[in-house]
Amino acid sequence: MANDIIIKQRGRVLRICLNRPDKLNALSSALFSELNPILAAGEQDDGIGAMIITGSGRAFAAGADVAEMHTFKDHNAAREADFISGLWEQVSACGKPVIAAVNGLALGGGCELAMMCDFIIAGESAQFAQPEIKLGTIPGIGGTQRLTRAIGKAKAMELCLTGRMMCAEEAEYLGLVVRVVADDVLEQEVWKTADIIASYSLPVTKLAKEAVNAADEMPLTEGIQHERQLFYSTFALQDRAEGMAAFLEKRPPHFKHK
Repeated sequence: MANDIIIKQRGRVLRICLNRPDKLNALSSALFSELNPILAAGEQDDGIGAMIITGSGRAFAAGADVAEMHTFKDHNAAREADFISGLWEQVSACGKPVIAAVNGLALGGGCELAMMCDFIIAGESAQFAQPEIKLGTIPGIGGTQRLTRAIGKAKAMELCLTGRMMCAEEAEYLGLVVRVVADDVLEQEVWKTADIIASYSLPVTKLAKEAVNAADEMPLTEGIQHERQLFYSTFALQDRAEGMAAFLEKRPPHFKHK
C-alpha cells in the first residue's frame, strides 16, 4: 500500500489519516484510489462502528492537486476522463458514521471532503475555504451544494465568489462545524465522540444517519414518512429489544449489532 494514507483502529473506531504533508495533503485520484478500498473495507467490517478522517501535518487537505487538474487541456479532456466523478465521492456514500477531524487547512476539495463526512469537529486553527475562483474555476465536488445547505445561500455565495478563508470560530457560528476545540486535544475529542457513536447499535446508527440525510433530499411530509418507516424497522432488531429492556431494567445495554 502507498503511504498517502495511514490507518489506525482502536476498539470499534477506524482512523484514516491523509498523509501527503509535503503537499498539504492535496487530494488526487491516486489518493482516492487508496482511500476508497479502505472505506469499503470499513463499511463491511462489523467490528467497526465509526470512522474518522483527518490529515497529517498543517492541513486536513489543502484542496485538489492542481498539477493533476492542469493535465486536462480542455473541456472534452476533463469530461472524457470523467475526472472526479464517482471516485472522489465515496465518502458521502458510506453508510457508517464518518467524522471529519479538521486540523489546519481545509481548502477547496479539502473543504468539500470534510463536508462529505457526517459532521466536522475542528481544531481552533482550522480554516475553511472554496478558493477555486482564484484558479479560474468553481468547486466541483459538491462545494457549492453542500456549503449552501450547511450555511445558507448568502454566505456560501460570498465564500465561493471571493475565495476568502473562514476561521473555525466563524465556521462553528454558521453551522458548518459542530464543535471547535484546542488543537492539542482535537484528536482526543474526536476519538471520544467516535467511541460514543461506535458503542451504540451499528444498524441503528446507520438508520439514524440515513434518516438525517433524507432531510436534505426530501420535502418535510415525505421525510417524516421515510423516518417513520425506518423507526418501525428498528422493531425487527435484537438491539432495539435489548435497548428498551435495559432501560426498563435500569442497566447498561449490551448491543450485538443485530
